[in-house]
Amino acid sequence: MPSSYPVARIRAAERQALAEGRRLMPLAGAAAAAFVARRIAPGAVVLALAGPGNNGGDALEAATRLRKLGLDLRVVLPAGAQGLPEDAARAFAGWIAAGGTVTAAPEPGLVPDLVIDGLFGIGLNRPLGPGWQALVDTVNGWHVPVLALDVPSGIDADTGALLGRPILARWTLSFIARARGLEVPAAAHAAGELHLDTLGVAMPGEVGEA
Repeated sequence: MPSSYPVARIRAAERQALAEGRRLMPLAGAAAAAFVARRIAPGAVVLALAGPGNNGGDALEAATRLRKLGLDLRVVLPAGAQGLPEDAARAFAGWIAAGGTVTAAPEPGLVPDLVIDGLFGIGLNRPLGPGWQALVDTVNGWHVPVLALDVPSGIDADTGALLGRPILARWTLSFIARARGLEVPAAAHAAGELHLDTLGVAMPGEVGEA
């Protein structure tokens, strides 16, 4: 069984699961929240970076769950909530309903204990724009643990190419299957420890978990 896959195959598995009526984003958010909860002390400050796509929705789902566990969650949503995909918009509504708030940038002077990188995931295929790059540079300058969801922002998930200066993660938690770009040395350096949660989804043509 391959250890990593092209993005197109991961997307196909995701589409199939969604067509079967499975809601994957809450599962991804729960997996990310559990990952963080095992590695952070009570009362810690966690900053979730939520991008404009479904990767941002995963981060919002995780933030909602961690907030309910009593952690101090901050959410940065640089592109705002307008235009979020349906599932991500639902995750955003859940975050707000839980009493959460969002800002467009990190609060001045804030240095969190841990960052969840949900900016772009496997969807990025162009260089980071100046604003996104500035945010990534700020996060890297904190030198705090980062959990990247799927792939660190600033990495092409298919080729492993650096699309700017990527977020430097301590851990990367992939969902469904690992993107093949994470095997490229430069991308692997940015990704840190690699972890996988299949969310119970089998890759096309395979039986059981990927």
